[in-house]
Amino acid sequence: MNIIFFLIGCSVLLALIFLGAFFWAQNSGQNDDLYTPSVRILLDDELTEPKNDPDHINS
Repeated sequence: MNIIFFLIGCSVLLALIFLGAFFWAQNSGQNDDLYTPSVRILLDDELTEPKNDPDHINS
């Protein structure tokens, strides 16, 4: 019976740690921009020309 109380206490402690981490992430701005990541795949990347530098090695 004592082990059940120990496991309940450990699970409550773990849940409080995860809840604290969630609120910390929210307050530090982890989810401020929800729109840009969803459309980033639709945006074209700018292509750059390779340099004609003799020290530049093409691989």
